[in-house]
Amino acid sequence: MATQLKPTMTSLEGQVSPEEWQARLDLAACYRIFDHLGWSESIYNHISVKVPGEKDTFLINPFGLLYSEVTASNLVKIDVEGNNVGGSPYMVNKAGFTQHGYFHKHLGGRADAICHVHTTATMAVASHKDGLLPLNFYACNFQGQIGYHDFEGITVRPEEGERLVRNLGNHSILMLRNHGPVVMDRTIQGMFVKMWALQRACEIQVATLSMGDPVMVPQSVVDVHQRDLSVMSGQGGAGMFDFEAWKRRIDKIDDSWRQ
Repeated sequence: MATQLKPTMTSLEGQVSPEEWQARLDLAACYRIFDHLGWSESIYNHISVKVPGEKDTFLINPFGLLYSEVTASNLVKIDVEGNNVGGSPYMVNKAGFTQHGYFHKHLGGRADAICHVHTTATMAVASHKDGLLPLNFYACNFQGQIGYHDFEGITVRPEEGERLVRNLGNHSILMLRNHGPVVMDRTIQGMFVKMWALQRACEIQVATLSMGDPVMVPQSVVDVHQRDLSVMSGQGGAGMFDFEAWKRRIDKIDDSWRQ
């Protein structure tokens, strides 16, 4: 086992394909944005993204580093089984990649970018018997579009993967009951904006239920909301504007993620 938890890294810019370097930049930025927004969980949880132009290779955070320490060059390249295939000196929390790996392997482009978080609000909603309720603007985005998977303990057993995919169905968000959400998309930008809206929906639900007597949005209004949302979302490039705006924000705070 490596004793040096933070090896010195040289920049991989120019050492990998331009497509991989851009993916590294975007993923490193995503880790820093999550950390800035308070969505990190010590050294745990993951955001993973497929390496463009390569078969079954992915980028993920080095195990042992905080999200605030992730950079484009220290991201680890792994295969679908979680094995280090890029020569990185860092370890990977291979057990924690089990669920990501199964989604990446069996869902194709639907799951090129995946995050799993343990934020207080999303875990609280995942632990509520009714899950995400139609209580607010953001929650209406997701009604009928979330799968639920009963808690089976730490998700490290490969045989649970089949049940995870079955319970996800045709959706792109899976609420692991008593645990937290898995959010996926074809792009890291789309995954980010989906996670942002889900977090807001859950925060507002927790606040609303704490007051009692919530007002539920009827399904007929949810249907109209989702219809109009599908038209409006095209203007934002599936999260591109949001993601680029947050990259500008973290650049002003600390641009070391670009290294």
